[in-house]
Parts: sequence; structure tokens; C-alpha cells
Amino acid sequence: MKGRLWASMPVFLFVLLLAVLWEAATVFLAIPHYIIPKLSDVLISTWDNRLLLGKHFVVTLGESLLGLGISILFGTLAAVWIEGSGLARKTVYPFIVASQTIPIIALSPIMVMWFGYEIWSKVAVVILFTFFPIAVNTADGFRSADAGIGEIMRSMGARKRDLFLKWKMPSALPGFFTGLKMAATISVGGATLGEWLGGEAGLGIYTKRASSMLRGEAVFSGVLLLSAMGILLFLAAQWIERISLARRQ
Repeated sequence: MKGRLWASMPVFLFVLLLAVLWEAATVFLAIPHYIIPKLSDVLISTWDNRLLLGKHFVVTLGESLLGLGISILFGTLAAVWIEGSGLARKTVYPFIVASQTIPIIALSPIMVMWFGYEIWSKVAVVILFTFFPIAVNTADGFRSADAGIGEIMRSMGARKRDLFLKWKMPSALPGFFTGLKMAATISVGGATLGEWLGGEAGLGIYTKRASSMLRGEAVFSGVLLLSAMGILLFLAAQWIERISLARRQ
């Protein structure tokens, strides 16, 4: 525990330095509160509105987790399909890559048109953000499997199912978790964008309403909570990765 605390000390000191610079700059440069509020005002606003922010936090977190879970399911299935089918590797994989040339923000209003202003429009936007990194990184993980190990297993009479479960799938896990950690952080951005386009609750709605009233401290409160949510989801994915790969050489 002491070792971990000592290792995290540089990060803590860096964050503390940024906080001091933020507070000092807004005071000495006399920056208007609706442009960059003082950090102390942001923290006070966060505490004063903690109950309301907590409700919005839960809504955005639920949208992010639901969309991320669906992306994990279908992204992994897509990667398995691409790995197991030569036709899918030549058609589906390039299509998934090419789909990223379309700006996701341009597709977001379409999700609202299709699913309305309920939770599913936000979940759909989260899926647009998170499906690609999971599917592509997992597919690349399958391709990174050591061919020599596969040949040895075949020579020992391994069946196709054994090859997948004991060779391909363990080899794909690092790539899968790389995609998961990326998707976990950007899922929050997808949920926030979906809320901006149309919604009744969530931190995206909170910051949008606060911005329209020029309440800079409330806007930054929402932004800090969104950042904290992304960090928590990343750490959760990292923790799952550490447990899943604990015995991997």
C-alpha cells in the first residue's frame, strides 16, 4: 500500500499544481467567472448542488455503461466473425474501418430521430463511439496469435474449438482490453453528446442549461464530474484486465 501511495505521489502533486495555477490565474488575471471561474467557486458549486449533480451523474453513468455493454457484446462477436470467416475479413472489417470516416457527431441527430428523446438515443450514440475500438482491437488481437503455438496444437490433435478457446482467445485478450479501456473513456463523451442533442436528465443536460445561464462554475462542475466518470470507468476496465490477465506470462 505504501508503495502504491508513493508511486501515485507525482500524479497527486501535478494535479495539486494545476489546481493552484487555476485558482491563482483566475484571481490575478481577473478572468470573468462565466469564462473561467475560480476553482474554489467550482468546488463550492459542486457541493451546493451535490444532490442534483448526483442524480444527473447516475443517469449519464447508466447510459454509458449500457451502451458500453452492448458494444462489448456485438464488438466481440464481430471480431470473432471476422476471425472465423475469410469473407467477413475481406468485407466486414474494411466496412467497420471505413465507417469511422463518417463524423459520429453527424450521425447523432439521426439516432435521436430513430429512437426519440428516451434513453435509447443516448445509448445508440455511445455505441457509435465505443463499438469500433472494441471490435478492431479484438480482431487485431486474434491476428496476433503466435502461429507456432497453433501448429503445435494441431499436431497434437487439437480440435477447432480447442484452438479457439486455448490459443486464439487468450491471444486476443490484450487487444480486447486495450479497446475496452479506450471505449470506457470515450463512452462518457458519447452519452454527453446524446444528452446535448436531446434529453431531460444527465450531466450533459446540466452543463448545457448552466451554460445558457452563463453559470461558469456550474458548467465546470459538470465537466469535472464527467472527467471523473471517465477516469473511474478506465480504472474499472484496467482492474478487470489485471484480474483476467493475472496468470498470463
